[in-house]
Amino acid sequence: MHPFPKKLLRLNWLLLTLTLGLGIYGIYSVYSATWMRDLRFYNLQTAWFLLSLPVFLTLALSDYHWLRRWGLPLYFLGAGSVAATYSSAKVIYGSSRWLSLGPISFQPSSPAVITGIIMLAIFLHRSRQLHPLLRITVSLVLVGIPAVLVLLQPDLGSSLVWGFIFMGMLFAAGIPKRYLIAMLLVTVAAVPVVVYFGLKPYQRERITTFLNPDVDPLNTSYNINQSLNAIGSGGFYGKGFKARNTLNGLGYLPRAAVHNDFIFSVMGEQHGFFGGLCLIIAYVLLLLTGLYIASQASDDFGCLLALGITVMLFAHIFMNLGMTVAVTPVTGLPLPFMSYGGTFLFTVMTSLALLQSVWVYRKGPWIN
Repeated sequence: MHPFPKKLLRLNWLLLTLTLGLGIYGIYSVYSATWMRDLRFYNLQTAWFLLSLPVFLTLALSDYHWLRRWGLPLYFLGAGSVAATYSSAKVIYGSSRWLSLGPISFQPSSPAVITGIIMLAIFLHRSRQLHPLLRITVSLVLVGIPAVLVLLQPDLGSSLVWGFIFMGMLFAAGIPKRYLIAMLLVTVAAVPVVVYFGLKPYQRERITTFLNPDVDPLNTSYNINQSLNAIGSGGFYGKGFKARNTLNGLGYLPRAAVHNDFIFSVMGEQHGFFGGLCLIIAYVLLLLTGLYIASQASDDFGCLLALGITVMLFAHIFMNLGMTVAVTPVTGLPLPFMSYGGTFLFTVMTSLALLQSVWVYRKGPWIN
């Protein structure tokens, strides 16, 4: 048999099913959130998903070990593209996060996360013999450069993802637990200082709103309260697809963010507790599959790469779902597959393709 069909048969079919299923459901979600006002987002989400499929298949069937040769150039490309937003970015909603390539605008902070994970996995894989403090210091520099650049855009949500990735990959790399606990304690102690001196006023308002959703119900707390109302009004089975007089349809949910930040609020209103639970179960299966693939990797590099991607997905899922039900502050992080955004969708598809590659080559390089 030709190697190509053999590689196809070696795909992780659960991961493939979840990828395609969540991708198609995400297109439906964007349509459900915007059909009454603007179908442009639905059309673009569909186009990005279709464009991502051949890239997904190509990367999934390619040996991920090629990344070890190109990790450093990719890292500098990712960090450099984020830095470029300070000189030539499109300003949208007060933030300089998007670069333009002709008619296409993209958010470089998303692909920079993947290139950062790749570089961190390479370093941690090759530095097993170094002292833990040196490994932590270099890892902190590798993570800190893109994280600080993203934070200054300002994009607090995307910078927080780096914290999840940093701690998760250090744990997987065998850093002694006493160092990890010490870093967590220092981080917790530094939170009040960072909140007071490091955040902009609107970011501090989000923290205040999270701690007390009733502090300003007609202003800073309005969006989160309407999100809770929408999800609660869905009941067990929801109001149904294209239901009349929904909070989204009436404009109570923020129109500028309902198709990305608050997409789960729309789906909760339409499909209720049951629909939300099914989506969460799909995400849990996706994350467990990622952890299982990491455990089956052929080497430390593959394990760290798979784990870093899984932690990144977890951070987005946890923070986005959490903010719609007032469990976490509103950070603007998109929900994988569900939220509108071509760059983020392409990044998620690319990361899952690398997960597939770790699985396909779990028994070592392919032999004809």
